[in-house]
Amino acid sequence: MTEKSNVQAVHDTLLGEFRRDERHILLGEDVGVRGGVFRVSDGFIEEFGADRIIDTPVAESSIVGIAIGAAIGGLRPVAEMQFADFHAPAFEQIVNEAARMRYRSVGAFGVPLVIRMPWGGGVRGALYHSQSVEAFYAHVPGLKVVAPSTPADITGMLRSALRDADPVVFLEHKAIYRSVKGDVPDGDYTIPLGPADVKREGADITVYAYGISLHHALAAAERLAADGVQATVVDVRSLRPLDAETVLREARKTGKCLIVYEDNRLFGAGAEIAALIAEEAFESPEKIAVKMRELAAY
Repeated sequence: MTEKSNVQAVHDTLLGEFRRDERHILLGEDVGVRGGVFRVSDGFIEEFGADRIIDTPVAESSIVGIAIGAAIGGLRPVAEMQFADFHAPAFEQIVNEAARMRYRSVGAFGVPLVIRMPWGGGVRGALYHSQSVEAFYAHVPGLKVVAPSTPADITGMLRSALRDADPVVFLEHKAIYRSVKGDVPDGDYTIPLGPADVKREGADITVYAYGISLHHALAAAERLAADGVQATVVDVRSLRPLDAETVLREARKTGKCLIVYEDNRLFGAGAEIAALIAEEAFESPEKIAVKMRELAAY
């Protein structure tokens, strides 16, 4: 075990995978000489060279479009959106090209592409550095969308994403890049993209969260425990595919559910979880007790 911060986990995992597989390339604004605005790729250009660590213009559509072409051509690109808020110019490339390539080619072509997006509030970033964009992409067939928020989960899920045959939107909450630390197992382990993880067991209420909201939920659960209320905390961590089995199983255990997420309330990931519970968790509608809370600001 080695203690790491979230940002160190991203750095170390990328470094290890780039050493393991020379087909990986990194494209993005300031990812090379500067090492990224969050220093995630610090030292990469010195080790791997400018052919694999590519500083791009401020042109997100081109970053993703070039990465898609490289992926079809046999490489395994990582495209970095400097901030998730900047995703809009690349939306057409991600949704209409990357996500649909396997379908439109009848399986002839995949797009093994990881699109890294530092997301979320908590860094006083105002309009263009604080948004949550996960619901846009979790809606799209052909994409995987994940949001791990502990160093161990980031390590295992990023390895899986980098080895996947299809595009993955990998969300990294920037407010907990350095504030959250944890032990990371040694060795070349992976965590599948899909399963949720029960971070805490309790019999009184089930709380669903991901990203920074997970850490707020865990802290709140400890405070509840002091008052004799035991909460289960489920780290959703994979939004597409969504682990319906775990969501429903944990809802049935307590019969009371709280969904906490940092996004607009309407049509968000939390709303989808609430709908799933309402439709499938219980036989009688009167047994349902579901509340949603979005974390709007920090």
